[in-house]
Amino acid sequence: MRMNRSKLQACGLNAPAMLVIALLSFAAGSLLTARWLHGTDVHAQSDRVFELRVYHTVPGKVSKLEARFRDEITPLFAKHNLTPIGFWVPVDAPARDNTFIYILAHPSREDAKKNWDAMFADPGFAEVINSEKSEKVVESVDSTYMRPTDFSPAK
Repeated sequence: MRMNRSKLQACGLNAPAMLVIALLSFAAGSLLTARWLHGTDVHAQSDRVFELRVYHTVPGKVSKLEARFRDEITPLFAKHNLTPIGFWVPVDAPARDNTFIYILAHPSREDAKKNWDAMFADPGFAEVINSEKSEKVVESVDSTYMRPTDFSPAK
């Protein structure tokens, strides 16, 4: 919309004043938008840790372990405050035939121990362990607790 000089003067504003108002409005809007977009950033908790778990299966049993996690273990994780970040299987041989990987986030090492102990005491988990006795799927498990670096996007 174009206003002539007489209408601007009637409003008590001249062209430079309108330009300043427009620039200030733009700057304020930009700051509010930036604040809103970054308002959902996750901030690191000082004790938060991640647990990398690598399962080595009997060759050819990865799909069996995937099904076990999908159908039985993941619901137990939710019940016992164990927070999975993701689950992976390697793409390339030979690891794709016998490796299953996942990462859990824990508020602290103490919480990790407490939540794992509660899960191990759960009768539903005892059923999972008993099924392992009848059909061996897992040969070994490696567990590594990790802290995020100060420049890590995942904190």
